[in-house]
Amino acid sequence: MSRSTRLARWLVPVVLLVAWLGIGGTLGPYAGKLGEVATNDQAAFLPQNAESTKVIDAQRAFRQDETLPAIVVWTTADGGEVTARQRESATRALASLEDLSGTVGPASAAVPSKDGQALQGVAQLRPDLDDQLPTVLRKIGEAAEQVPGTTVRIAGPAANQADLSDAFAGIDGLLLGVALATVLIILLLVYRSVILPLVIIIGAVLALGLACGVVYALAERDIARVDGQVQGILSILVIGAATDYALLLTARFREELERRQDRVTAMRAALRESAGTIVASAATVALGLIALLLSDLTNNRALGPVGAIGIVCAVLSSLTFLPAVLVLLGRGAYWPARPKPAGDVEKNSGGRGVWPRVAALVDRAPRKVWAITLTGLIACAAFAPTLDSKGVPLDELFVNDAPSVAAQAALSEHFPGGSGNPAVVIADADKVDQVTSAAGGTDGVVTALPVTESGQPGVGAPRTADGKVRINATLEAPADSDAAKETVARLREAVHAVPGADALVGGYTAQQYDTQRTSESDRMLIVPVVLAIILVILMGLLRSLLMPVLLVATVALNFLATLGISALVFQGVLGFSGTDASVPLYGFVFLVALGVDYNIFLMSRVREESLKHGTREGVLRGLTATGGVITSAGVVLAATFAALGVIPLAFLVQIAFIVAVGVLLDTLVVRSLLVPALVLDIGPTAWWPGALSRKVGYDGPGTRTADRAGSAVRR
Repeated sequence: MSRSTRLARWLVPVVLLVAWLGIGGTLGPYAGKLGEVATNDQAAFLPQNAESTKVIDAQRAFRQDETLPAIVVWTTADGGEVTARQRESATRALASLEDLSGTVGPASAAVPSKDGQALQGVAQLRPDLDDQLPTVLRKIGEAAEQVPGTTVRIAGPAANQADLSDAFAGIDGLLLGVALATVLIILLLVYRSVILPLVIIIGAVLALGLACGVVYALAERDIARVDGQVQGILSILVIGAATDYALLLTARFREELERRQDRVTAMRAALRESAGTIVASAATVALGLIALLLSDLTNNRALGPVGAIGIVCAVLSSLTFLPAVLVLLGRGAYWPARPKPAGDVEKNSGGRGVWPRVAALVDRAPRKVWAITLTGLIACAAFAPTLDSKGVPLDELFVNDAPSVAAQAALSEHFPGGSGNPAVVIADADKVDQVTSAAGGTDGVVTALPVTESGQPGVGAPRTADGKVRINATLEAPADSDAAKETVARLREAVHAVPGADALVGGYTAQQYDTQRTSESDRMLIVPVVLAIILVILMGLLRSLLMPVLLVATVALNFLATLGISALVFQGVLGFSGTDASVPLYGFVFLVALGVDYNIFLMSRVREESLKHGTREGVLRGLTATGGVITSAGVVLAATFAALGVIPLAFLVQIAFIVAVGVLLDTLVVRSLLVPALVLDIGPTAWWPGALSRKVGYDGPGTRTADRAGSAVRR
């Protein structure tokens, strides 16, 4: 080998390493800056074409539209009735807020509850306070505490948003730290190596830095939208995916090092055999996420491209940075358990080890294995319909004791459930009386009053803007309840019936109602699209029609089984009465796309071995060779998604549980037992109509079929 050739062999890895270190140094800080361009304003993530969204647009003509209500609640310390002095003191406290920076206009007067044991008042805040919001709420609380003999709480959208921002406050450091520490510990236990886990972690962090840098640039230019949920999922997705792809490549590189002395040649072989599998696996996840662009929910549309960018960055790191470092380190990367040249690596590993024993179990009784596992999965899936995805009640939105939740509970105890969070009706000004009457006569509506020029309900002439009026309808049921959503449906029917009014109903409850209905229609559209995408990719990779259908069916069953388990745990153990409307769709996209990943890892190796040895031997060799690395990858991914549970929000806790349990179920049951057993029982026909369906294969325990084609099958 000439000197120039040797130089070129080492120059490429060095250049790639330097380039990635430059990317890390330049873009790495953006992993901590992404929160600067994130918004947790839930109004920005509503269905684009829903009636409640149109109400927000129509409200822009009203001054009250550009506010964030903070509802101050006073309850008497001894449970007695509010005195006149306390009421006057509370009204003065609210009036003093007019000069407070961050408020908009005068606050309302203090209004007593019907039972006489509480007071409430509403201060309107600017919606763009962001980091200043907690300070403004604290000052409101200090002013309200001047009322003697009372306990003060702050409820309403402003308090909810402050608690939401507080919940996401640790997403940059805490979540990332927990995820990386978890992955590092697992890798140390799996590889019993010091250097390799650190290399894999560094590669994942560099991929995350690149992804965050790209997303930051897009969000800053309003091309992409990011909130705390998308930000957290991006971190977990990139770390988990980059680690999975790295595990596959490092395992293959180790095999090649046992065959070859030269590390560069070994890496070329490892890339040749695994790059296609990694790219195909990443494509299923990325394209599955891109399918979320079909959603009418803006937060779903936001996650799609952001998540796909993260997956692309994970692949780039795994196929460039990682190979460069492994070539430079060689066998030293696996120290102290360095790979040694093996005699005959084509031999089956015998009966030693866990995965040879699993392969032997499947080989002895494939039909019994798939029948038992299939029955278990179907039994779990039977509980899937019991998972309620109509939304999370406000008192379950946070998994800890958030101040806004306690305040809302106090408010609901003494005032109508919808107090401070009314349904908003926008209608033509000349029909204000008819619409107000129709709204007030709707079952479940306590009061319906136009917003007036004075700002006080029912006092003065209705305020008009662009020929429209705004009517606030206070609901009897809590704003986040199913009863309130049913009331909104009746309210819409009532006001829509007023001829010439062009009435629209919005507000918090209407937004929840529209989000739930949109999520249901999104699932009907996106689920088939994702399945079709995955089928096409699998057909191209495995050169078969029957095998992709089989794999997608098993992964879909795994998803339903996971939902069944989740329904039992959420309601019976964790105490959730329901899930966020988007949880099933997120769970489907992640589980199906990621679940197919592991089947791609397995079946691409099975196909490779089947081309040499036939279907039966190919399944056994593929399962034995990939069992350890795929199981490790599944455990890592489950652990990284479980790290989302450190953010005290029901939505993220539910997603963390569904993905973690689903990935483990898929890795340990579907990929390890169900799929191999089905393929063994079906035999070479599983590869129909590909050439492998005519190759020597398995036709029952311990037997082989003849080669129907009578000749070797070419790749």
